[in-house]
Amino acid sequence: MTRSITASATLDALYATILTRKDADPASSWTAQLLAKGPEKCAEKFGEEAIEAIIEAVKDDKAALTSEAADVLYHLLVMLAARDVPLSDVMEVLAKRQSTSGIAEKASR
Repeated sequence: MTRSITASATLDALYATILTRKDADPASSWTAQLLAKGPEKCAEKFGEEAIEAIIEAVKDDKAALTSEAADVLYHLLVMLAARDVPLSDVMEVLAKRQSTSGIAEKASR
């Protein structure tokens, strides 16, 4: 349980940092640069990182997959911030889904 609390706290802290970059000078950080390019560019970067993670998973390179997974999570959070979707809303959806079987949840969509 401690590990998931730490993971959640890490994601919360990262998302909070990303939000502070929304109004920052793009020259001051990579995140500010991404956000200044707009939600479409943020989505494109997320997609690129997801593909890179898929490639590493297929190659069974655990170290590279771990690194790419971190990039995927970061770029997902940037994309959410670009579209003003709170991380807490995503976490709420995940929490609701935990009490439902995956098969039943998909059938309800």
